[in-house]
Amino acid sequence: MMKNLFDIADNCLHHSTLNQKLLLTRQAKLLADQNNLLIQLGAEIKPIDRVVFSDSPVLVAPRDLPRRRLGTLKGRIALLHAVAHIEFYAIYLAWDIIYRFRDQPQQFYLDWLHVASDEAVHFMLICERLRELGSDYGQLSAHKGLWDVAVDTSHDLLARLALVPRYMEARGLDATPGMIERMREHGDQASAEILQRIVDDEVAHVRYGSKWFVNICKQCSLNPEQAYFDCLQQYLKGTIRGPFNHELRKQAGFSDLEINQLEKLAR
Repeated sequence: MMKNLFDIADNCLHHSTLNQKLLLTRQAKLLADQNNLLIQLGAEIKPIDRVVFSDSPVLVAPRDLPRRRLGTLKGRIALLHAVAHIEFYAIYLAWDIIYRFRDQPQQFYLDWLHVASDEAVHFMLICERLRELGSDYGQLSAHKGLWDVAVDTSHDLLARLALVPRYMEARGLDATPGMIERMREHGDQASAEILQRIVDDEVAHVRYGSKWFVNICKQCSLNPEQAYFDCLQQYLKGTIRGPFNHELRKQAGFSDLEINQLEKLAR
């Protein structure tokens, strides 16, 4: 069994099958919980274009994705499949921030390993629910743009923290409560409970992003609020979209100034 975190990250990103990736993630978290995980610099970091993805699902432009009318079983399956795809890529994103950005404090790596473990659990829960509904992950097409942000920020940890946990994942804090409500309205309590588990965990994930973003800003004598919007301006493709869940974003480390500025930019 591999015990060095960077070796495990390398395997998850470049070699393992889906089931192996989930198993390695679980094993790494168990090693960390038992204080048996090694965090030692390994081989040279491979370029991000070497990261390996499976051939399934077929990736398409957002406009080509199936519609998600939650009043129908087909629509609920389409929504859950989209969530499964986001969670699958979130496993990659957590492992990539561990693998690509070295010389950080040990707690940095333990935090993102915790995120990877959570995302793997989320993915498995959604896949199990899809199978209960007569489908599975990979049977529908999926959004092909989720990895672009990682590629664009592969050289810049501050930008990665701003764009992934503090923008992409934070959008989940805005959108998921509405999904939960609609699932319950249509009588799908089982799916609603899984989505509630996900949004509860995502608050902590975004909070990790906020913590490390602020930490790096302090080291570099940067104003965190200004640095956040500088990163969005430089790297974000497309427009900022609302509405924003003030309560959950504050729990996840956003300031009132940041939320108010996001709302202004989204108008």
